[in-house]
Amino acid sequence: MSYMSDTVIRVENLSKKYVLGHQQEGRSNYKSLRESMSDGVKSLGKRLLKPSGKGMIKTAQQEFWALKDVSFEIKQGDRVGIIGRNGAGKSTLLKILSRITEPTSGSIRIKGRVASLLEVGTGFHPELTGKENIYLNGAILGMSRAEIKKKFDEIVAFAEVEKFLDTPVKRYSSGMYVRLAFAVAAHLEPEILIVDEVLAVGDIQFQKKCLGKMEDVAKNEGRTVLFVSHQMTAIQQLCSSGLYLHNGSIRCEGNTSQVIDKYLSDIKINSKQGALRERNDRQGSGRVKIVDFYLLDRVGVKREILQSGEDYTFVLEYEKTDASEMFSNVVGSVALVDNRNEIVFLVRSSFTNQNFSLTEAVGKIECCVKDLSLATGAYSSMLFLSHGEAEILDWINYATEILIEGGDFFGTGSIGLPSHCKVLTRAEWRSK
Repeated sequence: MSYMSDTVIRVENLSKKYVLGHQQEGRSNYKSLRESMSDGVKSLGKRLLKPSGKGMIKTAQQEFWALKDVSFEIKQGDRVGIIGRNGAGKSTLLKILSRITEPTSGSIRIKGRVASLLEVGTGFHPELTGKENIYLNGAILGMSRAEIKKKFDEIVAFAEVEKFLDTPVKRYSSGMYVRLAFAVAAHLEPEILIVDEVLAVGDIQFQKKCLGKMEDVAKNEGRTVLFVSHQMTAIQQLCSSGLYLHNGSIRCEGNTSQVIDKYLSDIKINSKQGALRERNDRQGSGRVKIVDFYLLDRVGVKREILQSGEDYTFVLEYEKTDASEMFSNVVGSVALVDNRNEIVFLVRSSFTNQNFSLTEAVGKIECCVKDLSLATGAYSSMLFLSHGEAEILDWINYATEILIEGGDFFGTGSIGLPSHCKVLTRAEWRSK
């Protein structure tokens, strides 16, 4: 198939399969809370295989399709925002487009040089200095030394690392690293610029600077930008079109506002009663099931997008399998994980000796969180109920997606918050 003159990326029936290895040791029917949470963090988001017998170790393989039959076209000068919940396949898609990962099937056709900024630590040689890495990256992009030299001062000024040009980049902080990496990627004139959430490592002012630069290279220089972010305001500001991935497939594409609205609508639908009730990838005995989970603001209104510094009530609705059965010393737990599957927020009733009894056939468990201290970003919830330490009643990974955008956490009147960290805290500064 030949290119149309202005098509720079054509993806057809792209799929990527990973083979996951599981190793499970046979145990009794009920694991302790500590054991199960430990195992869960290691295999978050994957269905755990049942043990085959006591004392036996069973290794099995499971296929996981990170992408499945993805097709789309991107034209020269497009600014495309790629969104989706954690694990939707966004980063896998960018790695394949950047030739870092090979697809399992399908085809990709790219016209032009591609510069990618995907993860802190990729693209630079750690033993080389900042200056040497600038020339190395330019050479990889096919630029001559004279072309790189012409852009050199502009790159250094943008990255604000002039004092550290002769320092090996392995000694750079993550913020310095990303500033230089973005400056190199944006200034060495690639036809296609691919940027993942890694920009969140930079501070707020640098993020604005990067967004301005990406907008400039797309609008004024006609280059193409692919941008993955969990910040809908940044996607809305920068991108002319959107691509919404869900479970490895394209769920929606087109106008940025329409794609964002669909994504946020899905989050709302997933948070409504019935969505969790039907989940069949849950763990536990099932004698009590979580059938709904949502968040209320201080006046009792349901919220899908939260703000740091505000008070929220986390509500878990449950049902018993046997209405007459009584449960005491029940532990409730809500964890939020980031896009790297790291738990960054955890509340659990046993931490404060506030375990409870379940007497009714159906009911609610509420946890009031004061002064939410999470920074801007997208998080997935992990819900958990156990009968003391002995029995897991119900456990659901990736229950809902929660977006945090801004908030006046520090009480300064500004709702712009950092996204390069996960947890915020207030502090008093003084000099003596």
